[in-house]
Amino acid sequence: MSVSIFDSFLTSGDMIAVFDDAAIVQAMLRFEQALAQAQADVGLLPQATARIIAEACDVQRYDVPALIVASRRAGSLAIPLVKELKKTVTAADAQAGGKVHFGGTSQDVIDTAMVLATHEALQLLDDGLHDLTGHLLQLADQHTGTPVLARTLMQPAQITSLGFKFAGWLAPLVRARARLREAGQRALQLQLGGAVGTLDVMGEQGPAVVERMAALLGLRAPDAAWHTQRDEWVRLGLEVALLSGSLGKIATDLSLMAQGEIAELAEPSGEGRGGSSAMAHKRNPVSAMIALAAAARTPQHGAALLAAMGQQHERGLGNWQAELAEWPSLFLSAHGALQALNEAIAGLQVDSARMLRNIGEFKELIYPGSVRDAAEIARPAQRLAEQQLRQLRADITKLSTSS
Repeated sequence: MSVSIFDSFLTSGDMIAVFDDAAIVQAMLRFEQALAQAQADVGLLPQATARIIAEACDVQRYDVPALIVASRRAGSLAIPLVKELKKTVTAADAQAGGKVHFGGTSQDVIDTAMVLATHEALQLLDDGLHDLTGHLLQLADQHTGTPVLARTLMQPAQITSLGFKFAGWLAPLVRARARLREAGQRALQLQLGGAVGTLDVMGEQGPAVVERMAALLGLRAPDAAWHTQRDEWVRLGLEVALLSGSLGKIATDLSLMAQGEIAELAEPSGEGRGGSSAMAHKRNPVSAMIALAAAARTPQHGAALLAAMGQQHERGLGNWQAELAEWPSLFLSAHGALQALNEAIAGLQVDSARMLRNIGEFKELIYPGSVRDAAEIARPAQRLAEQQLRQLRADITKLSTSS
């Protein structure tokens, strides 16, 4: 996948690699290899034919940029790829060349390749969420009793505890991690239906090929082809969009609390982080900036997935292709935000003395005549934080042990 310099700035090299052009083509070739092997395992093809096809399923043997150019004329990347694969196999064995892609269709190849890539992408998100929830849990434990101004409608409200605020950042991420796993279990399924989803070319052996092929690829076997049934797939994409929104919420609060006039939190400094080319005194919250950029872009990608769901009859015209183009952007943005916030939260600097000074400026307005100190006023929030953190800790442990 080719991304602009500005996209690269907002994501991670690991996620770019998942959706890289060569990686997607290799995933398509994995489909063809698994299809031939599954058919051989159920007796539709000789095992020797499957081995010859497998030997040709190496992306290094193909000109990926040329395939992409050809796909614009053909209408699908699978068409020129299968053509070249057949040429390669036929050169080794003419009879085997005639069995390449037997019973499959272009959408089977591309959808399954995207499922395989998405499996890797979800693991990157899960790993990032594991780290970020761990950092936030540790911070929340350390600051359950640290008083801080709560702010409503962007104005000082009452006194809460910083641990309670951090718990509010943490909870949606724990839920997101669980929901992404649940949605992934449903959506990460093989696509194999043939021309119109009926597996007719493979006859009675079709269902057995589906089961065997899904096992070979480590995917769920679908109840039926889902060529134009995009609900489970789009639901997974929208869970990624929700994650980006939750990361944007954290980034918003962090950036506001890091403002020079507030100065209650600060991202780690050093190694050129957050500098200004014109103002040496500035310390910009660059991690929050990246997460906010991801949150700002995500709604459009999610909306595009929903808009593309009305796919015509048994094969979408234009809307499936639009979905394919939008899909990687959700993961690129989400992982960029996760990586950035992991860097920020792992080295987050908390100025509890500044929090007390900020409280002091407004205490008479909030609690006129009160002789209680801020820590005492924050105690109810502290108790709530401790209660919430016990449950969140248990949820995180459950997720970690089941990964």
